[in-house]
Amino acid sequence: GRAKMSAEEILVYAVELGKNFCLYFEEIWWIIPAELECDALCKEKTLHRVLRNVNSQLLVVRPDLNVAAFEDVTDQEMQSGKGMHFSIHCYKTTTPLAGMPVAFSVQVENKSYYMCCERECGKMIVRFKEGEVPKEIPGESNLIFFKRMFTSCCSQAFKFEYSMEQGMFLAFEEEGCLRKLILKKLSEDEVDETTKMSL
Repeated sequence: GRAKMSAEEILVYAVELGKNFCLYFEEIWWIIPAELECDALCKEKTLHRVLRNVNSQLLVVRPDLNVAAFEDVTDQEMQSGKGMHFSIHCYKTTTPLAGMPVAFSVQVENKSYYMCCERECGKMIVRFKEGEVPKEIPGESNLIFFKRMFTSCCSQAFKFEYSMEQGMFLAFEEEGCLRKLILKKLSEDEVDETTKMSL
């Protein structure tokens, strides 16, 4: 017989008769063809947020200086919103992942920039490049991060793990007077306040 449950189809057939004429069955799970395209990501929704660090500073992108850093921002500066109002693009996928796949973009001077990561001189660097975030991503991408709760008891704060390198998280580090956005390597279950972000 056949039974249909959500996107999965179960094929059941009799194997043998046991004692007391009990009929034993074996299940074979078939996955419908659409499910086989499991590596693809498809944009589901877009959130519009500012990103704050543990010091309540806002992440500000300055493409002309090729820098993104957490800064103290006045109400007036926040209203103008240059480089600090992010679009967080949430993707859906058919496979369980380490968290919700998201990509970041920001508008500066009527241009859109997306966040990505690149290896430079042996080190992973966070970059903002001019362009749009794609609606569909067929496989791995250097602009996808996994959104995860910062800790299990802190549901309002998050950390973002780089999808292409396990244990690498968005964070900030002091560089002179800047709190610059970086990727930071953490060991499993390590709690690091520099990776804590609220939306």
